Amino acid sequence: MTTDQRARSIGVHLVLIAYSLLAVGPILLVVMNSFKVRSAIFGSPLAPPDASTFSLVGYEKVFRSSHILTYYSNSLIVTLVSMALVLLFGAMAAWALTEYRFRGSTALALFLSIGIMVPIRLGSVAILNMMRSAGLNDTLTALVLVYVAQGLPMSIFILSEFIQQIPKDLRDAARCDGVPETRIFFEVVAPLLRPAIATVAVFTIVPIWNDLWFPLILTSSDSTHTVTLGVQQFLGQYITDWNSVLAALSMAILPVVVIYVILSRQLIAGLTSGAVK
Repeated sequence: MTTDQRARSIGVHLVLIAYSLLAVGPILLVVMNSFKVRSAIFGSPLAPPDASTFSLVGYEKVFRSSHILTYYSNSLIVTLVSMALVLLFGAMAAWALTEYRFRGSTALALFLSIGIMVPIRLGSVAILNMMRSAGLNDTLTALVLVYVAQGLPMSIFILSEFIQQIPKDLRDAARCDGVPETRIFFEVVAPLLRPAIATVAVFTIVPIWNDLWFPLILTSSDSTHTVTLGVQQFLGQYITDWNSVLAALSMAILPVVVIYVILSRQLIAGLTSGAVK
């Protein structure tokens, strides 16, 4: 390795380290300060908790003063069901648009791509009226329907690109053996889409889990609130219980981090697929 290559490599690594600190630093601060007393949160926010500042009062208040387990279960149900439907319908739609050419397929693909460019929140009023008319207001079903509609365009776009990279000979060989189209999709194509599915899963889960807007306008009772909306009860106009806020945020961060760690290898493979021929 020459001197220029070594200097370039060091520069790239320094940039990546700096970016990692910017991304991970706030998360570590939230988790670290959730185990402190209130005075230490503002007095020494960058210092780790010690014997004199360590406290679990925030977590005690969260479990005692809120329905955090209900919020957690609601978020898990909405996120997992939405993710499963987005992956299933997105993969099937991507397969149909890629494998079968029919009149209007290009126009349909362009129409679906509009969902990537136009934020779904622009239709919040129409969505709210639609859910009220359908009797789905203040239900988890309303959230699932919205998130599926939100995630499908990106899912179809990513999975279509991956399906195009699968050799057509594999599908034709299965057809020559008399394999039905449904089995070709689920037994031949779907297993080869694991990196893409992991990528879509992460891109679907994170916005849904972190979303505050649609739970705020579509749910109104504690029984349907999600964890991000439940945290808001500790934020007041004149006073904020920062111990409880940081504790609740730390608990809300945990599932996303776990899912990312589990799917990280497949996610990186999906993001880098096709980068090198």
